[in-house]
Amino acid sequence: MTKSFLRALVLITALSVHFFYAQEKEIPNLKTQLGFAQLDFLSIDMPDVNEPNMDFTGIHYNLKLNDWSYAGLGFYGAVGGERGGFFTLGVNAGINYKFYNNFFIDTGIHFGGGGGAAAPDGGGAFILPHVNLGYDFKHFSISSGWSYVDFFDGGTINSHQYYAALQIPLHFNYSDFKNKERKYTLDNLIDSDWNTASNRISLMVHLNNLAVKGDSQFTGGQSIDGRTIRLAGFEFISFLNKNWLFFVRADGAFHGIPAGYMDIFLGGGYHFSMNKNRTNIQAKFGIGAGGGGGVDTKGGFLIYPDISLEQKLFDNFYATINKGFLMSPDAHFLTSTLGFGLKYYVDKEGTTSDFTTPDTFKFKGIQTIVKHDWYLDASRNGGFDLDMHQISLQVNVFLNKYLYAAGQTSFANFGDAGAYAEGIVGMGAESRRYFKNTTSIFGQVLVGAAGGGGISTGQGLIIKPSLGVDVKLLDNLSFRSGIGYVKARGGQLSSVFANFGINYNISMLTGR
Repeated sequence: MTKSFLRALVLITALSVHFFYAQEKEIPNLKTQLGFAQLDFLSIDMPDVNEPNMDFTGIHYNLKLNDWSYAGLGFYGAVGGERGGFFTLGVNAGINYKFYNNFFIDTGIHFGGGGGAAAPDGGGAFILPHVNLGYDFKHFSISSGWSYVDFFDGGTINSHQYYAALQIPLHFNYSDFKNKERKYTLDNLIDSDWNTASNRISLMVHLNNLAVKGDSQFTGGQSIDGRTIRLAGFEFISFLNKNWLFFVRADGAFHGIPAGYMDIFLGGGYHFSMNKNRTNIQAKFGIGAGGGGGVDTKGGFLIYPDISLEQKLFDNFYATINKGFLMSPDAHFLTSTLGFGLKYYVDKEGTTSDFTTPDTFKFKGIQTIVKHDWYLDASRNGGFDLDMHQISLQVNVFLNKYLYAAGQTSFANFGDAGAYAEGIVGMGAESRRYFKNTTSIFGQVLVGAAGGGGISTGQGLIIKPSLGVDVKLLDNLSFRSGIGYVKARGGQLSSVFANFGINYNISMLTGR
């Protein structure tokens, strides 16, 4: 009797261990999110009859909700006219319907906030609906038609114009956010849908110093030759193959000139590795928009040639140093750049890589948050206080199960501060979920550059701590709300704020 009981106990224990091991190594389902990137262009008729049109170009990313609808977000910046430094951030929603072969109708609306360059933008809130006719060439599509823009919160920019767009399919594979930090070996994944080629990306936070040269000047005519403008920002790179890449980068000034300067660039480059991939050289060229802080960049169109050297520190982290030029094509605004950064490389969505031979894999949590910020009694340069509202985009990348690195950009949309914008980075922590796995709490501290719109931020450096809650709505969608405090160094801005928004949560497979 005793021997039989012992045999049964050993069998049950063995089966239990096998069961729990199998549960731990159960492979999360691979899901694919269809989407597309879009570049678009419109030329806005300005209210002053003596002012040339403001050429406006946008960079967007949209998720396909089904076969005929989409939603996403995007940035716009001035690249022609007299309003260099005019930037906006907003959300998109639309319908894309194929009616005959590859011909389609695209209609939608963009709502956002922003402004700048002393433009008549009011509080910054605007709408931009469009109706386009297009053709799908499979690997890309083009469309053109009519659009309308209206800065309706006290602004006078109101115009009907031609609208043109280029769309490029850009999909990604992901798993549910609850799977973040789950680890696997190559043997675990070899027979799964994840056993495919990975895509390499990199994320960098950096400080960039612009040594101003030549005939560069403020909009009032005062020379700024010899000044150094200090910027803080981030860069995102995606590799097309082992050597060629494309990138997006954005910066904001925090020292050297009045607050308000920022720039955004889109470009490509070549990547060369040596010393067993411990040392990299990258040569890049970007085009984009920049201005603000009183700097005269004419219409705002800028170019950015740059070369950088990277040295591995540990794991996938690299120290970077870059040297180049940031300038308008005619050198009306000319600077020499010197920057320093910290870069993190990731091979995602697959098991095989052109760069490394990973044998362990982990799902990393990523949150994309679109929210509305409300600053109470935001101090103005004129010595008075007034509430201000802004639209905000924040991206969190989880370093472990609870700790995350964050980047955030925001643009004013109500409260007579249309030119105000922020670009800040920092760290945060989020708890496990309570109340039947629905609710978590978070805390974070962000710091960076901010200015414009008459908000008293001195030369632009702010710090922004906050606390909040995150409540699950769907598997990968939640409602997020918080309260906090924002303080400017060297300025009078010192405000309590509240915010609320939508959080899109996913996890991505990464290898190392």
